[in-house]
Amino acid sequence: MARNLTRTIDIGNLKIGSDTAIVIQSMCATPTRDIDATVGQVVQLHHAGAGIIRIAVDNNRDAVALKEIRQQTDACLSVDLQENYRVAVNVAPWVDKIRYNPGHLHHHERRKTWQQKVRFLVDVARDHDCALRVGINCGSVDPRLLEQQPQQDTPAAMLQSALEHCSFLDDIGFERYVVSLKDSDPYRVITANQHFAAARPDVPLHLGVTEAGMPPDGITKTRIAFEPLLGAGIGDTIRVSLTLPFEKKCNEIEAGRMILDDIAAGRMLNPVLNPMRLNIISCPSCSRVENEAFIELASDVKSLAGYARDQAITIAVMGCRVNGPGETNSADIGLWCGPKKVNLKRGEVDVGAFSYNEILPQVRIELDRLIAKKR
Repeated sequence: MARNLTRTIDIGNLKIGSDTAIVIQSMCATPTRDIDATVGQVVQLHHAGAGIIRIAVDNNRDAVALKEIRQQTDACLSVDLQENYRVAVNVAPWVDKIRYNPGHLHHHERRKTWQQKVRFLVDVARDHDCALRVGINCGSVDPRLLEQQPQQDTPAAMLQSALEHCSFLDDIGFERYVVSLKDSDPYRVITANQHFAAARPDVPLHLGVTEAGMPPDGITKTRIAFEPLLGAGIGDTIRVSLTLPFEKKCNEIEAGRMILDDIAAGRMLNPVLNPMRLNIISCPSCSRVENEAFIELASDVKSLAGYARDQAITIAVMGCRVNGPGETNSADIGLWCGPKKVNLKRGEVDVGAFSYNEILPQVRIELDRLIAKKR
């Protein structure tokens, strides 16, 4: 498989970029503070072939747990930071890579510039021999950049965010980083990553379709993005982000390996999405899911909406309060799940919060209303 010859960077004992082997990643779905369960999932994913395993840390309790997890595995670990970027100093000793989201840097310490916050992360990474991932996501793009784009063009804002962060990291002498530009629309993933690779062919890329959903549809969406990108040599690490029960997370690795093997062998399936048909997007189960019933709910929503399969409607089912509110905004019907309630949205408008037992009839009401409006 031809490769875009980026710079090579070290992540733990791995080298990624240039002509090194493409690395498959995954993410733990277990609560990070549940040390035994998380170690068990790290072992499961590592044995399945995950080269890098990401763990979410949202607070100091998670950070304390991560120290113990590190002592029980030699797998290559990446930590996923959300709004509280300063937690990095407590977790960096126990991981090989730190992922930060540029769109989340404006939530805390608003008097500080994003450059000051990134410099802090770079200092932490240098002190603890960590690589960085600049992880840009369609549902949490820096609002400053979105406002600058005509009609709030998300892929253009994502690209601008990636390029300005790369430029700043280079300016302060830190080159041990990788970039990701993820969207739930595989065609936007293609566009954003093609433009980035053309502008910065030296920077390694991590590829993924965020909220790809349940298999087999989630695998199809991922393949749509991966075939033209990897086929053109773009991409150094990958993740197939699927909505799966916790115990089946290793299926992400199997799907990634299948796609890589097919592309390497020239078996391009060239799947396409029909924009005039129902589109269900749902996030990959991860440690931020506060009620595992979210996974069953995503499946139930898909079954419920089967009668609308020929409608150009998007339904988003998100598993947590961290990403859910923002990443349901672009859907016609959005659900984001808390520990006891599911929050229902009509576009960006909040409809209400309902119990897991009450939510499906409410989804049906919203779906019928949408269908009637289109007639």
